[in-house]
Amino acid sequence: MPEESPLIRSLSNAVEAAPDDVPLRLHLAGLLLDEGRQTEAIGHLARVLQAAPDVAEARELMARAVGTPAPAAPPAAPAPPAPVAAEPPPAEPAVAAEPAQEPVVPTVKARPTATEPAVPVIPVAARPAPEPVDAAPPEPSVPAPSAPEPAPSARPFDWRSAEQEMADVVEPRFVESSGRDDEDEGGPRLEEPLRADGGGSGGDWEVERSADLRLDDVGGMQEVKDRLESAFLAPLRNPELRKLYGKSLRGGLLLYGPPGCGKTFIARAVAGELGANFLSVSISDILDMYIGNSERNIREIFETARRSSPCVLFFDELDALGAKRSMTRNSGMRNTVNQLLTELDGVTGSANDGVFVLGATNHPWDVDTALRRPGRFDRMLLVLPPDQPAREAILSYHLRNRPITGVDLGKLARRTEGLSGADLAHLCEAAAERALMDSARSGEVRMISMKDLLTAAKEVRPSTDPWFATARHVAMFSNEGGTYDELLHFLKRARKL
Repeated sequence: MPEESPLIRSLSNAVEAAPDDVPLRLHLAGLLLDEGRQTEAIGHLARVLQAAPDVAEARELMARAVGTPAPAAPPAAPAPPAPVAAEPPPAEPAVAAEPAQEPVVPTVKARPTATEPAVPVIPVAARPAPEPVDAAPPEPSVPAPSAPEPAPSARPFDWRSAEQEMADVVEPRFVESSGRDDEDEGGPRLEEPLRADGGGSGGDWEVERSADLRLDDVGGMQEVKDRLESAFLAPLRNPELRKLYGKSLRGGLLLYGPPGCGKTFIARAVAGELGANFLSVSISDILDMYIGNSERNIREIFETARRSSPCVLFFDELDALGAKRSMTRNSGMRNTVNQLLTELDGVTGSANDGVFVLGATNHPWDVDTALRRPGRFDRMLLVLPPDQPAREAILSYHLRNRPITGVDLGKLARRTEGLSGADLAHLCEAAAERALMDSARSGEVRMISMKDLLTAAKEVRPSTDPWFATARHVAMFSNEGGTYDELLHFLKRARKL
């Protein structure tokens, strides 16, 4: 298989980065047609025609790709016909009742004009002439020439055939329905009856199977990985030692830190490392407008996790769900926190073997203190902004499908200290936008250079600074029992105190 052209590869990456750039996609389609790659060219042209059907260049390239001939030139104006003598009317066919066989008139050809070809005349039998005196011999009868056939006109582009050919490549823009919104393949769709309290059926929680994501896929953050290894992974890999030391397979870990630093990503990596199922829960999955339904939702979530053990149960934004009851004026929220405490370590807490509860929050100081006692979220782990190896891995991930040249990841990682993972993703997006605008103004596609990335790094401000400003006061004046010693140590090391 011949090696792909570097120009086509660069244009393909540029099109993926800017899918709505019509001139760029048309240029790529033309190069693909020149290379004989009609299928890929048709896919790009269909995208262009779907967004802008009136682009003439796209229609010409599509006709070229599907093999439709180009429109024919209009026919030349016909010359005026030459004068022709009047011709007698055609003779009537011979009557079958005549006993005598009359001679057959020989075949003649009408004189052709400038616009019509000579038409051969089919031999016909002459009608017997009447018998008056001095009768002249019968003249040969010539039928009137047929009307000239119209010149073949240029066939219009068959959009229906093209749509059928592209059905497996591009989905149709519009679809037709049966006309009734309540019909399905099995007949009329019946609405699910409501419960007496107004809630739904409940229990429809989606449990994700073990993914291929592992802790090795998380760049850097070695301290976080070591804490996770001692808290969860080592006891699971050594069942005999776990049984010897009486270590249970239940427990909770609270991840806290500034936003955008990968707390949810780490939770999924833990599930993949354990080979366990993963059940992510947000506040919208629990809270309900009817009294008692929120508590029932929490119970059903834990029951689903127990049936799917080993399972990692992940509560995102735990401070919104388990806020301090002393600061909660709504009795419904207080009952929700009470039910969460019961499910974590209540009368039925021993049934949580094989259920690993992880929580993530940006404000651990707003979480109810009862949730952070031993047996519930008994371990707290600080997830800080990525270090230099982690920043290199994150930058490499976000630049992998973009047209880049001469990028020094080590230098770029050193220039982006203090940025979170979300900030680094935004930096790559800003650099790509800068290169795209330059290409659009100049009309020439260029690569993303190190200069674009460094310029974007100067413009992006760390989104973690406001969080550290708040956390500094908590670590200095509300560090009861050494809860935030790890945070205080980092602030001193980073000279943020």
